[in-house]
Amino acid sequence: MRSKKILIVEDEVSISDIVKFNLVKEGYEIDTAYDGEDGLNKALAKAYDLVLLDIMLPQMDGFQVCRKIRETSSVPIIMLTAKEDEVDKVLGLELGADDYMTKPFGMRELIARVKANIRRIELDDTVSQTSNSKVTSYGNLTIDMTKYEVRKGDKSLELTLREFELLRYLAGQENQVFSREQLLEEVWGYEYYGDIRTVDVTIRRLREKVEDDPGDPKYIMTKRGIGYYFRRPE
Repeated sequence: MRSKKILIVEDEVSISDIVKFNLVKEGYEIDTAYDGEDGLNKALAKAYDLVLLDIMLPQMDGFQVCRKIRETSSVPIIMLTAKEDEVDKVLGLELGADDYMTKPFGMRELIARVKANIRRIELDDTVSQTSNSKVTSYGNLTIDMTKYEVRKGDKSLELTLREFELLRYLAGQENQVFSREQLLEEVWGYEYYGDIRTVDVTIRRLREKVEDDPGDPKYIMTKRGIGYYFRRPE
């Protein structure tokens, strides 16, 4: 099995070095970049299994880099930020990041999140390669569970990998309510590592793409005080 490749885009050399040291010990192959422009060029030039992306970068900030990567790639992105500002965290997720961590962070937690994100991609690849195509229609929404394709009427929807995984998980178990913690464990792949707001932001992004009226959804429903579920429209 080939070594998994990770790109670290972090302008603080001391942080980059210690993260690289610990990930190399875990068996990962690491490339580094110290500004946003170089990070973007490397991310687009090589197939990585995960990108660790700082927000505050010279040349081009992490938000811009994330947006550009998402135009062509669904590689898992974990954003790193020294800011506690909720707006920064939400914006990163809105732009397609899969997760974020606030500095200072524990190396054990970082490694756990890296492994969880890469493991999820491996699992989805295995399912895609070994399963027969399963296409299911819900009203005017059509989901191909193994080809990662979603259509709304005649229009193909551009979903990030995480958005698709969340939709596939909920739609595959119609009318079953899942708490945010359950969705973090089942879709993101970790239990106590994670912020439930990540689920809320991803749900909101998903509704904006699949619903006719995100404010009055007919597919992705909220069970107030509990969590979310998928409903087949009548």
